Amino acid sequence: MDPARRTRVTERLRLEPVRPALVDDLWLLHQDAGIAHWYGGTYSRAEARERAAGMGATWAGGGVHKWLAYDRESGGLVGRGGLSYQEVDGARRLEVGWAVRESLWGRGYASEIGRASLDMAFDELNADEVVSFTEVDNLRSRAVMERLGFGRPREIRHRGEPFVLYVLPRSQGRH
Repeated sequence: MDPARRTRVTERLRLEPVRPALVDDLWLLHQDAGIAHWYGGTYSRAEARERAAGMGATWAGGGVHKWLAYDRESGGLVGRGGLSYQEVDGARRLEVGWAVRESLWGRGYASEIGRASLDMAFDELNADEVVSFTEVDNLRSRAVMERLGFGRPREIRHRGEPFVLYVLPRSQGRH
């Protein structure tokens, strides 16, 4: 995989495909208390290596996966997000997700990552729909989903826990 081909630039962010070369940034991101809260705790170095390798392999296989998001001006690490294929509600579906450092919440970065992801899903992958899901009480992520146009929320079970699933059909996803 040529990372430059999969890198995206938005108004404020540079989105780099997660891969082994970025393992230190992935680990650092998952030390953030606001992110660790929603992802079952902080990553160990070994977990970060395993996840970076897995995401990099998925990108290299011609697929999609998450980006690390960096501020275009400062180069500072903002978060991560993007597309991945997930087993959701009994089917393999294209899912968009994000995680932003807690000190940067409320600045629109999750929405910016989400919009870049939806552009890729609908313009490049020609997806019929994209889903997004989160814990029922993650009101910040739910608000981002709604701002991005996702609708039809309904509760599902994911890893045995209550989550809420949102769907964005292609017909509603073009802005």
